[in-house]
Amino acid sequence: MEKGSFSSSKGSDSADFEAELTLSDKLKVFKISNFDPQNYVTNHCGAMSEKEIRHLCIYLVGLKKASAEEMRKSVYANYASFIRTSKEISDLEGELVSLKNLLSSRANIIHDIADGVQVESLHDGTDQSRDDSSIVDFEDREPTNFDQWLSKFTENLEVLLAERRVEEALSALDEAENVAAQDQLTPTALLSLQNSIMENRQKLADQLAEATCQPSTNGFELRSSVQAMKRLGDGPRAHTLLLKSHQQKLQRNAQSICPSSAAYGTAYTTALSHLVFSTIAQAANDSLSIFDDEPAFTSELVTWAVNQTQAFAQLLKKNVVAAPAASGCLRIVTECVHVCLGHCLLLEDRGLALCPTLLRIFRPFLEQALNANLKRIDLSTAAIAASDDWSLSYPPVAGRGWGAAAASVTSVVASQQKLSSSAHRFNTMIQELCEDIGSLEILQLSEQALEGVLQSFNSYVNMMINAFPGSVETENLEGPGRRIVKMAESETQQIALLANALLLADELLPRATMKLLSGNRSDVDQSRRGSDRQSRMPEQRELKRRLQRLVDQLRDSFCRQHALELIFTEDGGVRLSADMYLSMDEGREEPEWFPSPIYQELFVKLTSIASIASDIFVGRERFATILLMRFTETVILWFSDDQNFWEEIEAGERALGPLGLQQFYLDMEFVILFASQGRYLSRNLHQVMKNIIARAIEAVQANNIDPYSVLPEDEWFADVAQIAIKMLTGEASFEHAERDMNSPTASARSPSSAHSPGSA
Repeated sequence: MEKGSFSSSKGSDSADFEAELTLSDKLKVFKISNFDPQNYVTNHCGAMSEKEIRHLCIYLVGLKKASAEEMRKSVYANYASFIRTSKEISDLEGELVSLKNLLSSRANIIHDIADGVQVESLHDGTDQSRDDSSIVDFEDREPTNFDQWLSKFTENLEVLLAERRVEEALSALDEAENVAAQDQLTPTALLSLQNSIMENRQKLADQLAEATCQPSTNGFELRSSVQAMKRLGDGPRAHTLLLKSHQQKLQRNAQSICPSSAAYGTAYTTALSHLVFSTIAQAANDSLSIFDDEPAFTSELVTWAVNQTQAFAQLLKKNVVAAPAASGCLRIVTECVHVCLGHCLLLEDRGLALCPTLLRIFRPFLEQALNANLKRIDLSTAAIAASDDWSLSYPPVAGRGWGAAAASVTSVVASQQKLSSSAHRFNTMIQELCEDIGSLEILQLSEQALEGVLQSFNSYVNMMINAFPGSVETENLEGPGRRIVKMAESETQQIALLANALLLADELLPRATMKLLSGNRSDVDQSRRGSDRQSRMPEQRELKRRLQRLVDQLRDSFCRQHALELIFTEDGGVRLSADMYLSMDEGREEPEWFPSPIYQELFVKLTSIASIASDIFVGRERFATILLMRFTETVILWFSDDQNFWEEIEAGERALGPLGLQQFYLDMEFVILFASQGRYLSRNLHQVMKNIIARAIEAVQANNIDPYSVLPEDEWFADVAQIAIKMLTGEASFEHAERDMNSPTASARSPSSAHSPGSA
């Protein structure tokens, strides 16, 4: 039911519920001192229908929940002040008890003095001439029954205290309290009895307090002593001694757990964590069983538990966490924190939420371990990349031989995934990192770890870019930010670099980071998993997009590297220049029509890359197709945007003639044909090449030459290009065949026969 949706038949009441008021305003009517629930219900429900009464109930239940939530937030926001105030109240109660005892002692002294003065005045006013014999008779008078009972009570109580018979001593004191309460004693006798009771109570309380601090006192004796002290009216002191006794026991037992080499790390953490939190749990049970849930004692218990948790965390930090965190041993740190949180969460059922205390201390070390681990991944991967032969192999069955890690290794082998040695190391370390961090979802380190994984993959991609010979980005020299990487000399090695990046980005890293995005949850959280998956789908898509961008960088570097090797010579000359077309019309002999050498090499290289990629990218043929497409586009777009090339073609001293145009047209049709047959002719590339052909034709038309009168039919270019493809792939041979004048090559010698003015 929405806020303010309730309405009633009464105008003013309806307005109260329908108004958009704050929670404080809505609760004002219930906060007044003379609030009468019966009167409230009578006024609001007298003329209501059943539906309206039901709406009122829903409205009131909503207010109750909102009020409870507001109170909970207020308690959490002011919890430190609440504990401090409760402690001060407890201390004041103790001081008031001491003040009461002091005032009672002073009152007894005053009564004694008053009785003494009264007796003396009676002696002086009645018979001052009484002789010594009468005084002796007064002193030798028989003791009263009360005097005899008091003497016996005192002697019996001393025996009980000496023999530590606490229950009987308490019963005797209770009996004396009953006697004192009967109001049948003289003031002097009552005062003597009260003094005796107070004195023996204090003796018994001191005796019990001493017993609680003895190492030999077991749990039953401790609880009995504390319970007895509470009955004696010394509750605050008893509760403090209860906690102190548990703390001393904890310290004694903790000394027996030494962080030796045999018990270092997880074993030491498990033993110590179990000891600490079981002691806190026992102390909480004792406190609640004896003192119930009184706020003062509960606050003291919470403060004590927080202090013990902090001391435990500091000890664990010193002996276990600090050194591994600095060296990047994330597994040790996460296992220790996971063990501690597991024990700590068990105390939440008792109302002790100590996890925030642990997380506040351990989180900086986890972040330090995460950052150091990421650096270690970079260094370890770089060290192997320096000697990596960039040959793909199945992953070695090594690493962690237990749990989910072993299962993941088995699944990798089963799926026939090949990587180079450095990529295997990178993948293994990333898988372990994500597994470690994913087990600690409560720390909310997933985003930081995810960003670290992306940065590490970026570093590895940059290393593989540096493995290309003559890389533009770096020169593979030692220096700041540069690492020595073994060169990938052959095309097979270079395509293996692409396979590393593709498999990591497309499958292995998303699978690993799923542990960060989903985390391990208990059965209680099953109902929320569906919504969590929906909310994390954008995160997964964004992760894959960022990984794919890094793969694209490596692929573009590969294409750019091979395009530059194809276009430029070793001495820096340009092989794809305008002169190769402009010089064809200087001689009158008709050439042997065949695609230009640079495009032949482009075809051969693309064929070689396609053959290698078909063996490596099994099941990922789309990536191989995109690779060939991008490589072809890189070459064509380069000379499409080459200003020097087009300046010579369009405005140079030499004009592009019919033969040069025909060769240019043949080269472009050759590229279009083999790219189309290889299924990597993109629409963009096709359009760019059509625009290039049109631009060359326009350059010829600018010289007053009709290009369509000198160019053969389109079938001629297709036939010549197809023959060139077969010859370059070894599928055709013309060694023993005479040239037929009707063949495409023969007709190529006399293209004017197809477009001459006479034939028209």
